[in-house]
Amino acid sequence: MSLKFYNTYTRTTEEFIPGGVKKNSPAEYDAVSIYSCGPTVYSYAHIGNFRTFTLNDLLRRYLKYSGYKVEHTMNITDVDDKTIKGANDNGLSLKDFTAKYTDIFFEDLASLSIEEFEHYPRATDNIDSMEDIIERLKEKDLVYEKDGSLYFSIAKFESYGKLSNLEKRETISGARYDADEYEKDDARDFALWKASKENEPSWKIKSMNGGRPGWHIECSAMVRKIYGKTIDIHTGGVDLIFPHHENEIAQSEAAYGEPFARYWLHWEHLLVEGTKMSKSKGNFYTLRDLTEKGYSPRAIRYLLLSAHYRKQLNFTLEGLKGAESSLEKIDNFITRLNSVNVVETSRNKAVSDAVEIYLKDFSESMDNDLNTSGAFGAFFEFMHAVNPLLDGTISKDDKEEIESALKKTDAVFGFIFSKAKSIDSDLEKRVNALIEERKQARIDKNFKRSDEIRDELLAEGIILEDGKEGTRWKLKK
Repeated sequence: MSLKFYNTYTRTTEEFIPGGVKKNSPAEYDAVSIYSCGPTVYSYAHIGNFRTFTLNDLLRRYLKYSGYKVEHTMNITDVDDKTIKGANDNGLSLKDFTAKYTDIFFEDLASLSIEEFEHYPRATDNIDSMEDIIERLKEKDLVYEKDGSLYFSIAKFESYGKLSNLEKRETISGARYDADEYEKDDARDFALWKASKENEPSWKIKSMNGGRPGWHIECSAMVRKIYGKTIDIHTGGVDLIFPHHENEIAQSEAAYGEPFARYWLHWEHLLVEGTKMSKSKGNFYTLRDLTEKGYSPRAIRYLLLSAHYRKQLNFTLEGLKGAESSLEKIDNFITRLNSVNVVETSRNKAVSDAVEIYLKDFSESMDNDLNTSGAFGAFFEFMHAVNPLLDGTISKDDKEEIESALKKTDAVFGFIFSKAKSIDSDLEKRVNALIEERKQARIDKNFKRSDEIRDELLAEGIILEDGKEGTRWKLKK
């Protein structure tokens, strides 16, 4: 099965074929170019933002799993109404204010095991590229000035609305066409460059002696500066389809006369406790709000990835507790794998069969438009199949094959081994010896000694579980 994505632009599920020259394998393509809309650094990012950022990470990881090279960019919006207001309210320069929240953002990314991307351009470092787009659009008579601001004339761009499936003259009730209240000829037109205001940062460009960039042009400029051509994949939340991404396409394609992006992937909204997140409803959470309540970033990542990206995720505290419980089961499984008795014996075909089925089902699910729910199911089926095989002894090759499959897929999941406990060999030998002693004590009806061994191990954080297959042990959470 080939890798397929649902492309918002065409509204169909398509085979993924990057723009680089196709040769014999994914690794022989040029690096897959990805642009993901990043944060506006004026405050702590909320958990809805982090669903988007975690899904960006999933896409990147799976492309690499599939053999592709990746060049990934996420922008940092460090100039807009919110960052300017925040800087002024705190008596700081725009640079110092946004630097604080940029650092916090990167700390949060790291805690969620989100891989570092190749590029994190800041809007304020790319004014020159914005200027280039504006000048090109002016030459094509697609720009007009009003009250010191420059606007893109949507009426002159014939294909406007294709991404959002809007007719050019169609309007959306309640839609935000522009972030600011500026006078313009058509309500649908958007600001490329905004007039200078008191107590706001200002930059000079060829067409204007002062002012600052509009919201939409920032992303177009950074894409052009870094890649210089049509990119393979553009991602973002569904709330950005209109007007942000629609406007990116309009100004970029009008300026350079070539497609802006081949594939558009959009992540669905996150609900909290069944409703839209809101501070007034008391269901607004930052990552740090949740960790202060005792939830691990690992459990948050698990929950954020558990639903397909094109379905709304209902994020609940009960769901987080469930994620913690699932991770405990995973940790116990990995602990058992680490502590299994390895002997020189022949291979167990059941192991290789389980591995083959797991990797096949995992890849088929992920190839099908990043179906994480299917991939999660494949993982837990694998764990269920392998667990009984760890009751006795196992060959070195079998253990290594299981570990290899888990490590390979965890390069995508990013949560399997995060807390897996490695068992000291001396401890392993001692625990197993005590289990054998306890077994004999029970045969001899010496229940006092049996209980002593159980209590001794429990005091050391080791739990014994008696079952039909004998006694298993795990580390206390």
